[in-house]
Amino acid sequence: MSPLQLKNAFSCLAQLGCALVLLVWTVAPVNAGKAEYVNLAKRGWGYQLRTNMLGRDLSIPVRIHARSFAGAALCIVGDRPQAQTLEVINAFRALWADAFLKPMPMRYAGRAGRDCGSGRVVTLRLYSGAPPNRDLSDDLAWMNEIYGLGLPTGRFYAATSPAMGQTFFGRRGQGTHIMVSQPDRPVSGIEAQFFRSILIEELFQAFTFGMDVLLFTRDGSFLSKLQEYPVNPRRLIWTSEPFMRAILRSNPPALCEFDVFMLHAVAQAQVDQTNDPDFISYVERDFDRLLGQTRRALADDRFAPILDPDCAPLRD
Repeated sequence: MSPLQLKNAFSCLAQLGCALVLLVWTVAPVNAGKAEYVNLAKRGWGYQLRTNMLGRDLSIPVRIHARSFAGAALCIVGDRPQAQTLEVINAFRALWADAFLKPMPMRYAGRAGRDCGSGRVVTLRLYSGAPPNRDLSDDLAWMNEIYGLGLPTGRFYAATSPAMGQTFFGRRGQGTHIMVSQPDRPVSGIEAQFFRSILIEELFQAFTFGMDVLLFTRDGSFLSKLQEYPVNPRRLIWTSEPFMRAILRSNPPALCEFDVFMLHAVAQAQVDQTNDPDFISYVERDFDRLLGQTRRALADDRFAPILDPDCAPLRD
């Protein structure tokens, strides 16, 4: 999610009654050692849930842990994935399976989100052109029915950005909905980088519960896909090249070494929730082992489509 989207997206999250978090500001060093990794982990995962969300029933339990997605299926609705979209999705599924030691099944269910069924599933709605706001509203109404989210009935929801994802917690389980724009034809250059970037970001954040970490300066290279340098393309059209260039300047186009490291961490952490201090203690304690797994994954060509080699490396 780009900095442009933060205000509107957080407003949307509050209205929908899902987990909302506090932002933390930091600065990216030229490269990183263990201390910088642990510090960034605190900022991306050590957040607090708000206790005064408008319209949310606070008696509904919320549990933040990526293991809740282990073994869940990815259900695609809306447009069928283009070849470039499918390449990103399959690389992410492979990386996820490598970290969690469980596959991520995938299927295309058609136009309606409710056709994904009520099992352990993450819904990914793909579209090109104007955002399918009516379909988004129908998807959330369906999720409200099956998970008991307590959302107001009959509400119309509109996209606040070309890519957005939310996890909702209800009385009958949790549901995750991602909606991402894709090109309606093969693209290259800026367009290909943009659509690849926003899809990678939404998949990574939705499946790991990692939150944006804003940067005041651009000293050195990025350490994580979670980092965001503020840009302001508010008046630009989402499909325009200036908009795409602005978003691509705000954070890395793909996952960094740190992100792969954290994917392994959330997969293996034997803690109740990954936004608790115990999770950061685990990252510190098992740092060397997790780093070894990360380096092995970085050498695997299957994951190359979703990795950014220009991110700042870990300092040995």
